Amino acid sequence: MTAILGISAFYHDSAAAIVVNGKVIAAAQQERYSRIKHDASFPKEAISYCLIQANMSIKDLDAVVFYDKPLLKFERLLETFLGNAPRGFRAFARAMPIWLKEKLYLKSLLRRELRALLFEQIKTSENLEQVDVSVIKKRVKATKLPQLYFTEHHQSHAAAAFYPSPFTSAAVVCLDGVGEWASSSIWRGENSELVPLAEIHFPHSLGLLYSAFTYFCGFKVNSGEYKLMGLAPYGKPKYVDIIKEKLVHIRDDGSFTLDMQYFDFAVGSRMTNAKFAALFNTDPHPFDAPITQVQMDLASSIQVITEEIVLKIAAHAKALTACSNLCLAGGVALNCVANGKLLASGMFENIWVQPAAGDAGSALGGALQVWHSVFKDKHQDTAVQDEQCDGMQGAYLGDEFNDEAIIKACESQDLPFELLNDQALYSHISEQLAQDKVVGWFQGRMEFGPRALGNRSILGDPRSANMQSQMNLKIKQRESFRPFAPAVLAEDAAKWFDLSATSPYMLMVANVREEHRLVQETSASALTGLEQVNNIRSKLPAITHVDYSARVQTVHENINPRFYALLSEFKRLTNIGMLINTSFNVRGEPPVRSPQDAIRCFLATDMDILVMCNTVLYKTQQPALAIERAKRVRFAKD
Repeated sequence: MTAILGISAFYHDSAAAIVVNGKVIAAAQQERYSRIKHDASFPKEAISYCLIQANMSIKDLDAVVFYDKPLLKFERLLETFLGNAPRGFRAFARAMPIWLKEKLYLKSLLRRELRALLFEQIKTSENLEQVDVSVIKKRVKATKLPQLYFTEHHQSHAAAAFYPSPFTSAAVVCLDGVGEWASSSIWRGENSELVPLAEIHFPHSLGLLYSAFTYFCGFKVNSGEYKLMGLAPYGKPKYVDIIKEKLVHIRDDGSFTLDMQYFDFAVGSRMTNAKFAALFNTDPHPFDAPITQVQMDLASSIQVITEEIVLKIAAHAKALTACSNLCLAGGVALNCVANGKLLASGMFENIWVQPAAGDAGSALGGALQVWHSVFKDKHQDTAVQDEQCDGMQGAYLGDEFNDEAIIKACESQDLPFELLNDQALYSHISEQLAQDKVVGWFQGRMEFGPRALGNRSILGDPRSANMQSQMNLKIKQRESFRPFAPAVLAEDAAKWFDLSATSPYMLMVANVREEHRLVQETSASALTGLEQVNNIRSKLPAITHVDYSARVQTVHENINPRFYALLSEFKRLTNIGMLINTSFNVRGEPPVRSPQDAIRCFLATDMDILVMCNTVLYKTQQPALAIERAKRVRFAKD
């Protein structure tokens, strides 16, 4: 047996994953434990969870893999600053102490952290609270740690994209901000081999170009890109020509170069500069300020540019590989609108996107890369992956809590609840959803990646005309313009959407079919800007975006039987096998992990019902003091 732990950390979205004999056993993001969104710290709790799930100790591991190569990153940092000197000296001075103190000594740092985890494991497993810690420290020091490996950043992305996919042969495209040097890369995956074919290097980066507009429109880099994508349909792509003329030169093969005189991200503390602002005749939009038509039009324009580059790079990947399958990873692969355009183009027969496409997924990619390149040949009896399914197990790779733990969490706060058997639960909750109730749905193993896929979800009725605004403002506490995604029975997806493939990870956007759209009345069609959110555009207004699109999740009985059963019961009641599905969290927080997290979020918002496995809580029955306490904690964080 070969066990490999993968780690991503120290930039954003730290995570851990464990692979045993090539099979993914567990994976989780550190933010779910620390409750710090996009937490970049060493993923101590995520690692501990993975080891518990695999029933292992640190000393049982054969390898630990870090998701990139810090020395290559340091080389890029030095070359970039030297090439731009003296410009950017302040940023250089800020970065150097961190690199010289920690990142250049990453091997020592990782070994220190692993020994600290081993210390805690020994102390906990052997109940040594009363023993002199020096005894444990000696045992830890005498223990041989597993071999450390470092994969390149885009190699980790490519491995996360290809190896868990259902394909034995595929073109692989990775698009993100930047790794060591690469910002875009094309690979060919064949059985256990990943061969690099083409790269675009920093500072020329599609991810950083998109993030520059994210920053300029008043959103946070590395978290606000979803908002920019959601805002785009409200605007017009009026700046496309300016962007192509001044900011980015796009070639026929999808390769591109940025004109760096407009950007500051290479050597400064901001994404854009005064010359960028002058190009659009406006200053960077203040964070959280009211959105204007300018931001809508900028969002629309950069989305069009992004889609053009993605389609051209994908076409070049097909020309290089002659493959009919495509795998995607990297932060840009979370742009589900571009993914939908790629799918609709028919360029590839099959497209698979890693559900944790960002840096979190690279923890898994690093572990899989080392398994396939170093260890797999020693296990000739390893089962070949089924061509009909992928290796991500629905992305349900995180913590799971049983009824006993859930009931204990409720009783510890004296919260009233009721227990229902499965059939009664599905029937009752479907009825409540059909009456415009908002339901927190907590079950099974937590999702790995940014999307809620039916285990840490907030659910609502897609037929409701006011559900989008109600959930955005009262529950999610986020911007009113942001759309909600539909979770639909897989066999019903083509009935409602122009979707030619499955989308189990909510990473494809498709249009609502023509026959379900509603003709706009003159007064309604005259609405402009964010007012368009009030238009009733289809029979499913809560999940239909202003351009008639929807970010679709197809739900499959063999992948998530409980969520499938709820949708089936809702279909029996309403003739629509679909629900709004959004992540179980409020603005500024990561999705909930534990029953305690779920209860806190439920009490602090206007959610009506909380379902945790077979345990049901009603807001109207909860103690006023508990609700007030949860809201105080929530507002204190704000």
